[in-house]
Amino acid sequence: MAESTTRATPRLSRSDRRTQLIAAAKGAFVAQGYHAAAMDDIAERAGVSKPVLYQHFPSKLDLYLALLGESADEMVRLVEEALHGTNDNNERVHRAVEAYFSFVADNDQAYRLIFESDLRGQVQVEQIVDRATDSCIAAITDTITTDTGVDPQRSRLLASALVGLSQVSARYWLTQSPGVPRAEAIEMLSTLAWRGISRFPRQA
Repeated sequence: MAESTTRATPRLSRSDRRTQLIAAAKGAFVAQGYHAAAMDDIAERAGVSKPVLYQHFPSKLDLYLALLGESADEMVRLVEEALHGTNDNNERVHRAVEAYFSFVADNDQAYRLIFESDLRGQVQVEQIVDRATDSCIAAITDTITTDTGVDPQRSRLLASALVGLSQVSARYWLTQSPGVPRAEAIEMLSTLAWRGISRFPRQA
């Protein structure tokens, strides 16, 4: 009798399985929204049984919150990397704006989970979104305070303006201004922001 060549599919570690499930959930939640996405569909996308899905995430909300948290953390990471990558403040502004464009355009529409969720108003969702936004504002606030000497309260106001400009403009560009090349859009908006921020001179 010929030896069987069939091999069992390697068992994923818990961490790798969780990553696989969250990736499958992203496609479902982004395409359908929270309410329309079904756990059956997510399990099928991941190639697992529904009981396996529930072993990792006891409810659809738990799965959604995990995905939302990862997406929010990615947004914060991009902004913090932009600020820490250079000491040139003009370049920092450019990179901060660019970070939001990257998040909006390069993350499989994960931005919709944060900015366009059909669960906005749900306390746990709002907490994750607010924490991510506050983290971005805090990172920019620290840079402005350190480099200009503007007090933290006023620095935070300036930082919130830069975050708001970048978030709203990146999303608008993606859906409403497809004729404007990405690099040009980033340059336009970073120039606009820098002309305001640069009025606060760098302290010695």
